Amino acid sequence: MAEKLTEIFGIDVFDETTMIERLPKKTYAALKKTIQNGEDLDPAVADVVANAMKDWAIERGATHFTHWFQPMTGITAEKHDSFISPAAGGKILMEFSGKELIKGEPDASSFPSGGLRATFEARGYTAWDCTSPAFLREDAAGVTLCIPTAFCSYTGEALDKKTPLLRSMEAISDQAVRILKLFGHDNVKSVSCSVGPEQEYFLVDKAKYLKREDLIFSGRTLFGAMPPKGQEMEDHYFGSLKERISAFMKEVNEECWKLGILAKTQHNEVAPAQHELAPIYATANIATDHNQLVMEVMKKVANRHGLACLLHEKPFAGVNGSGKHDNWSMVTDTGKNLLDPGKTPHENVQFLLFLAAVLKAVDDHADLLRLSASNPGNDHRLGANEAPPAIISVFLGDQLADVLTQLIETGEATSSKQGGKLNIGVHTIPEFRKDATDRNRTSPFAFTGNKFEFRMVGSSMSIAGPNTTLNTIVADVLCDFADQLEKADNFDVAVHDLIKKTVTEHQKIVFNGNGYSDEWVEEAEKRGLPNIKSMVEAIPCMVSDKAVKLFSKYKVFSEVELHSRAEIEYEAYSKTINIEAKTMIEMANKLYIPAVIKYASSLAASINAIKSAVPDADVSVQESLLKETSSLLASAKTAVGALTSYVAAAAEKEGAEQALYFRKVVFPAMSSLRTPIDELELIVDKEIWPVPTYGDLLFEV
Repeated sequence: MAEKLTEIFGIDVFDETTMIERLPKKTYAALKKTIQNGEDLDPAVADVVANAMKDWAIERGATHFTHWFQPMTGITAEKHDSFISPAAGGKILMEFSGKELIKGEPDASSFPSGGLRATFEARGYTAWDCTSPAFLREDAAGVTLCIPTAFCSYTGEALDKKTPLLRSMEAISDQAVRILKLFGHDNVKSVSCSVGPEQEYFLVDKAKYLKREDLIFSGRTLFGAMPPKGQEMEDHYFGSLKERISAFMKEVNEECWKLGILAKTQHNEVAPAQHELAPIYATANIATDHNQLVMEVMKKVANRHGLACLLHEKPFAGVNGSGKHDNWSMVTDTGKNLLDPGKTPHENVQFLLFLAAVLKAVDDHADLLRLSASNPGNDHRLGANEAPPAIISVFLGDQLADVLTQLIETGEATSSKQGGKLNIGVHTIPEFRKDATDRNRTSPFAFTGNKFEFRMVGSSMSIAGPNTTLNTIVADVLCDFADQLEKADNFDVAVHDLIKKTVTEHQKIVFNGNGYSDEWVEEAEKRGLPNIKSMVEAIPCMVSDKAVKLFSKYKVFSEVELHSRAEIEYEAYSKTINIEAKTMIEMANKLYIPAVIKYASSLAASINAIKSAVPDADVSVQESLLKETSSLLASAKTAVGALTSYVAAAAEKEGAEQALYFRKVVFPAMSSLRTPIDELELIVDKEIWPVPTYGDLLFEV
């Protein structure tokens, strides 16, 4: 298997090895220079690359190519064109030019634009991101050459998630290099953000999935009572994989490996039917591409195995939902991880400066980080004792917290706590070194050895947004630090004072305790940390004066782009809740209420039949059930009526007002409808109940 893996890894990627094999040396050198230094791509070079890419793809069976991009829908988009061009005598040529490689023209008005594009303004452009390798994808349509691209409007504004990410990567690289030069690292030309997103997901039987309209339309169960067993036995986490799941994971791995995705770890997660895949780190833009591909691969492979892959943050009430832990660090082009504290972090001044920068960035812009991890599904998770709280804080662990305490209290850090050895009292098991710091699963933003783990990101989300925000806010602090230190007369004294001043002013963001406790909520409020409880409440920070100034300074977002994205976020929330509410109304009217009436009718018929046969028979049980069923049925019908009227009222509103109405009025009304239906599920005969239950979905795979 090891030999086979080395043979298949990256075979579907037009990667560096393939380019070296197929491109002339001068062409490859020019392309490499463009990738490394961000220089303009020569059209002549693009023509040669396009021809080589086409030949490679055709040899592998490709008939079409597509510009593969990431619009504001949160998923990927593509338009396929064949390689064929007409030739004399009714024949065809297989062609693919540099122009087609570099630029495409999808309809920009058909994607979310937040007002940047009117309906009649159709033109938009996709532009080749040569820093992300092209790849082949094989499915029922055949083999397609996929070219990762950015997507912008006719007037130049970003209409996608990748363009701002690439801008933010340039911003943090520029500012980090300034800092490193002050430390004497003149050989460092660039700094990249290294990202590894852990992907959680659920797998359920496809046949059962297709009987649940709520799963089909909204990705989550809008109704459903908990079965007798959930996750309380803690027997699913890291448990033995079922054969069907193992077969799915095996094929997912193979598909990912062919695409050059470093799928590394797989296991059962806490909730029944929940699992996780974790990759090895890649640069932020490639990690983003890879994570989008992972989600697509999971869905396609699941379908082949008679399964449905659920990426929603909360597909089932009552058990843990799914997140996507975004592991982030900064690495120089010389291979140095800037967040590696070393064995004695108290002596590592460069590390402490970058650590201080991250603390300040997170403290100053906690609202933007909270927004970057927001979508309607994640509102069900954050703060629910299964995911990080909505309050942003940073976990550093005992070792680094002690170093910062020394700096704050004495002005000097003279020691670092060490991990020591762990002996568990079994002679056949050797002693081993333990880390100097424990982990904290309740922290939204946790330091984990040589990186930060942004644990708030939702499982269905693109990681482009969180990393764009993280890159930009840290770049801004590094810029401020560089401005101060470049003017310092004595660098050593200045950097020491800057670190001490920064960690003193921003120590309130550091919290190593239980983020789930009520005491922390009170403490966080005393510290002045924001507690933004929903996506709708988070959106306004995107267009604050502070945010506009920040993102405009580094040309990550213009003010116009920020306002457009705020509108898109409001629309996305409103549309999501609207779809969920309408689905609930339809399911209640067409499935649940008729089924309950059928059950109630059978109870009534049973009562009448028994009384007719044995007038003095005790039918109190049937009568009690009939009364309870009828009462709950009436409550459900009343709730349907109320929800219907609220949805109609919401349709008359727009923008932020509409989103707030959905949050404050429609969303609670959905809960009011769910409650009686879920209670009825525990009463009505299973044979009559119209949809698969939680027990069917979670435990029958």
